[in-house]
Amino acid sequence: MAIFRKKIKAPDPISHTTIQHIAFIMDGNGRWAKKRGLTRSMGHREGCKRIKEIAILCQEYGISVMSLFCFSTENWKRPKSEVDYLFRLLKQFFENDIHELNARGVKIMISGDLSKIPEETKKVIDDALRLTKNNQEFILNICLNYGGKDEILRAVKAVIKDVQEDKLTIDSITEEVFERYMDTGILPPVDCMVRTSGEQRISNYMLWSLAYAEFIFVPEHWPDFKEASFLNVLKIYASRQRRFGGIKNESKGK
Repeated sequence: MAIFRKKIKAPDPISHTTIQHIAFIMDGNGRWAKKRGLTRSMGHREGCKRIKEIAILCQEYGISVMSLFCFSTENWKRPKSEVDYLFRLLKQFFENDIHELNARGVKIMISGDLSKIPEETKKVIDDALRLTKNNQEFILNICLNYGGKDEILRAVKAVIKDVQEDKLTIDSITEEVFERYMDTGILPPVDCMVRTSGEQRISNYMLWSLAYAEFIFVPEHWPDFKEASFLNVLKIYASRQRRFGGIKNESKGK
């Protein structure tokens, strides 16, 4: 069993962030590798190392949920060799790190359509889900073969099916009811969405959950996103004023 990190004493104002749910678009693995004359696969391997590190940091700073955009519904367009490697890497992540995450009380959750996922990868995912299903300290939500539009469309189809089978009436469908049909429905809304590598778009990611999220775009490629980058995100978030459609709190100044 690996030795856990010691609790970090963080500088104010981020000793305990108000973020409940943070979501990452882990962009830039390939560009990180290219800058170093390495293969894209080596970039993905290095990026995979950040997952457990950042998850542990999230726990230490009081964040309850971390969502990761690991493989999108559009990523099937990539070369087959790269896609196959990504799934092997994901399988290795679960095999290597799941016991430490379980010991830390981490619950694994999967968002996305798993019907196309390779069987050997699906098996280790199922094992991880079973092992961690009763954990309550932290949720690691892995978005796999996931697309925001696809999630909403699948939820709409499920709602229609229940209406047709008289399990639901049209008038009873509220935002809260609809959310129960979504992969991410049991999770709190995303407070902060972080995309690495400097790109400034959300790429069909968690469209419903991001409705009032703060977006933070950082220049570092994902393999370079380590503790200092994470703390900087917390500082930026702490400087934002979230109004949810209301009026700015003038008492906090301009």
